[in-house]
Amino acid sequence: GDIIDGWHLRKAGTKRWQAKLGLAALEKDYDVTVITQNVDNLHERAGSTHVIHLHGELTKVRSTKNENRIYELSPDHYEIKADETDRYGDRLRPHIVWFGEAVPMIEPAIEITEEADIFVVIGTSLNVYPAAGLLRYVRPQVPIYLIDPKEVKVPVDRSVRVIQKGASEGVAELIALLRR
Repeated sequence: GDIIDGWHLRKAGTKRWQAKLGLAALEKDYDVTVITQNVDNLHERAGSTHVIHLHGELTKVRSTKNENRIYELSPDHYEIKADETDRYGDRLRPHIVWFGEAVPMIEPAIEITEEADIFVVIGTSLNVYPAAGLLRYVRPQVPIYLIDPKEVKVPVDRSVRVIQKGASEGVAELIALLRR
């Protein structure tokens, strides 16, 4: 396996996977909530137990008439047909946010952000809203870390510690910083 700063992580196929494993490992010492724009379930598969999916989840479907009726798909049945219905006769659609639709999980994400003692942004340009707007809800005294290999324009009114590395190396560095 791989060792990241003393934490044993199973061998992973990609660096992004290693970053997700690192975030999950943080749950040993911290109450971690992952707020993601990704629609896959890789954070959960890596072991994270508190994940908010802003743009929905491809492993779920929902009723076209009642967006609160959400159904988990099984690994042997991840695809649905265009005319598939639920037990109420409602057509089903992927449980993702299409372009132009509201982001229903933004309110829970804002609440978590307002309560955070540490806020970490990983792999984003801070240009995709409403997720980029979450920074406005971080309390003034809360440290903010931004991990991205590219140069990202950060808000001038906030102190943001930039770790200009890819996700896996950046998360490893973050873990080292937090453990000091």
